[in-house]
Amino acid sequence: MNEHKNSSYHIRLPILLTIAVIIGILIGSEFGEPKEDKKYLSSIQKFRELLEYIENDYVDTVDTETLIEESIENMLDKLDPHTIYIPPKDRELSASQLRATYDGIGVEFNLLRDTLYVVNPLPGGPSEKAGIIAGDKIVSVDGENIAGIGVNNRKVYDMLRGPRGSKVNVGVVRRNEPELLDIELERGAIPQYSLDASYMVEDGMGYIKVNRFAETTYDEFKSALEELKSQGMTKLILDLQNNTGGYMSAAIRMSDEFLSEDQLIVSQKGQSEKYDSEAKSTEKGIFKDGALIVLVNEGSASASEIVAGALQDNDRALVIGRRSFGKGLVQLPFDLKDGSELRMTIARYYTPSGRSIQKPYDDGEKSYDADYYNRYTSGELFVKDSVQFDEDLAYKTSKGRTVYGGGGIMPDYFVPLDTTDNSIYVNRLVNSNTIREYTLDYRDNHPELKDMSFEDYNKNFEVTAAMLREVVGLGVKKGIRFNKKQFEKSRELLKYLIKARIARDNFDDDAFYKIYNETNEIYRQAITLFNNPDLLQNQSNGLLLQMR
Repeated sequence: MNEHKNSSYHIRLPILLTIAVIIGILIGSEFGEPKEDKKYLSSIQKFRELLEYIENDYVDTVDTETLIEESIENMLDKLDPHTIYIPPKDRELSASQLRATYDGIGVEFNLLRDTLYVVNPLPGGPSEKAGIIAGDKIVSVDGENIAGIGVNNRKVYDMLRGPRGSKVNVGVVRRNEPELLDIELERGAIPQYSLDASYMVEDGMGYIKVNRFAETTYDEFKSALEELKSQGMTKLILDLQNNTGGYMSAAIRMSDEFLSEDQLIVSQKGQSEKYDSEAKSTEKGIFKDGALIVLVNEGSASASEIVAGALQDNDRALVIGRRSFGKGLVQLPFDLKDGSELRMTIARYYTPSGRSIQKPYDDGEKSYDADYYNRYTSGELFVKDSVQFDEDLAYKTSKGRTVYGGGGIMPDYFVPLDTTDNSIYVNRLVNSNTIREYTLDYRDNHPELKDMSFEDYNKNFEVTAAMLREVVGLGVKKGIRFNKKQFEKSRELLKYLIKARIARDNFDDDAFYKIYNETNEIYRQAITLFNNPDLLQNQSNGLLLQMR
């Protein structure tokens, strides 16, 4: 895992979008001994006998531990796609995804040219304090070479992360330094952030993009909301595109900032009554009256669907974009004695109107995982009427509008996927890190960029034909065959990508999204609706009169 502020600025172009909902909704932890039930004691005895026969009598030597691990995974595969088993070796990595901090050296890095390339040392982190700078190449860790040997992100994670206070020596190659630099780092607590961007789009209109729902998401969000309000924000675009979810509590608290007191946010119901609950809004909240548009797409899942569903069912916001992922299952972590973890579905959650938005999974995991491809090939991503609703799953919002359960949040205003500028060629340049490598080198070779303000950069910086030729040439070196037809089709998109990434490297994530969002059709449509009260009124069915 990359050690950096967050990873969602690595934009995935739509055609190659793959949705991986790694972490579901975590609502706490409960521990208990399994009950000795006669229903399964005989089966356990049979399994034990089988293992003993394999261990003692099978013709070849067998790793029975591996057999057991695979048996557990196969058993859980028969349940739902989000009930998972996490082996001890992977538990720390999995748990760190939603923590406020992790312990490490504090660098954002990329693996380029089979070398660990420092994109940026995180402010105040161990690497910055030790003098590591952007552009450094870490080629060894504690004397072990990691350059040119096919090292992967997991290997880097294992080597660089560790308990705070522990030390690690890194060998650094720096431009214009003739000798290898040996730098000792003391690992520390590195913050992880949930907000990718927060800025004023124009007078009165703000934008916040949330990439997940973690420990600090609500605090980050509230701080950004207060800052934008202080700048005169009366209309907010809340971007939950490609937000795969996280903690239910963070989604509830975020929703509470928008809803009037005592409105239902979400409820959940399990086989056991102890998992039944509901959450309602309180009187507190700093944006209960402002105009609100929520952006979702096929990558918005879990906790992000709780927020979108709560605001839609309570007729508080206009939801625009495309049908969300459709994850309406609640997971609870159970600790196992060997240090592994069972993350098991214990309930379904329901939006305020009473709908479950969990999409079907009866056809197995392969079919479940192929959902995006099926949406693409069926035309759903391009034509609203391609989505077929089950009338038996129709529900009513607080003002009587019809909404549907059975698979995701269908937006109030549909925005088709725009593939006009996209191409396989540009996707290959992105996925091969060609563009990333080029923009990092460009920044390092043009120190004059540091003297520019973002406003000056955004207005005057242009990606030239010579720069595009250099990107194409670098792509060829990395094995990306030049396709003139697709290049011409995607020329403008490629220029946006290059300019946005240079802005991000030279300024911050806000700068990246201010440029890159110009290519985002859902974002552009939100601005159009906010700036056209009559069109907005027509599309919102009277929900957002305060925008006029």
